[in-house]
Amino acid sequence: MKKPRQGGQRSRKGDRRRPAFSKQVAVLYEDDAVVVLNKPAGLLAVPAPDSDNPSAQSILSAELRQKRQRAYVVHRIDRFTSGVLLFAKTEADRDVLVRQFLGHTPLRQYLAVVRGHLREKEGTLVHYFRRDGMFQKLTSPNDFQGTRAELRYSVERPLRGASLVRVTLVTGLQNQIRVQFSAIGHAVVGDRKYHPAEATEERISRVALHAARLQFIHPRTGESITVDSELPADMQSLIKAVRPPFR
Repeated sequence: MKKPRQGGQRSRKGDRRRPAFSKQVAVLYEDDAVVVLNKPAGLLAVPAPDSDNPSAQSILSAELRQKRQRAYVVHRIDRFTSGVLLFAKTEADRDVLVRQFLGHTPLRQYLAVVRGHLREKEGTLVHYFRRDGMFQKLTSPNDFQGTRAELRYSVERPLRGASLVRVTLVTGLQNQIRVQFSAIGHAVVGDRKYHPAEATEERISRVALHAARLQFIHPRTGESITVDSELPADMQSLIKAVRPPFR
């Protein structure tokens, strides 16, 4: 893995009250066709409209430009989610990879700290979403505007009043993990968007969600590529804070 790349600009005055997040972007994997970054929480995946705030794509693009290469978006992860993020270097490679994501063939695994203890140690969640502005709202299978959301989970570790879970996405809707765990009564710790009460959480300044593993088929060689990202320090600190005492 290459050393982290430093990038970013100062926040606007209106952002002063927001938590300060790192703008360092580490490269987890790179070749002539693709780049896989380890996106820190708080950094946009791609540029936002009418904003000069830095993003993983803008930081990567600035560096690739020196080598006469470009960064093409393949998929996204939420701003306050950390972890594995894939970019292509050519339009042709991007198109091949995007078709994989549309077919839900890449393996996408996340680690999340959720409230409470799940009844089952592993299982599958299926819900239906309807987009309402910036939010995903639960709806019924009969809603013609609804979209099916499915994931599989396993409990990695029970904690005090919480659980560390590994989540494998079957579909890949925006905010899917947060909405589906909320639907079964286990909010993701720090998820202020869907649970305003999480604003009082002081042990972590963002949603406790990390894109830990991505497995995809290389667009040129056809080989399976697996990229892992370790839990960042803030999630490790949270887990330590709610770890059950030794008996």
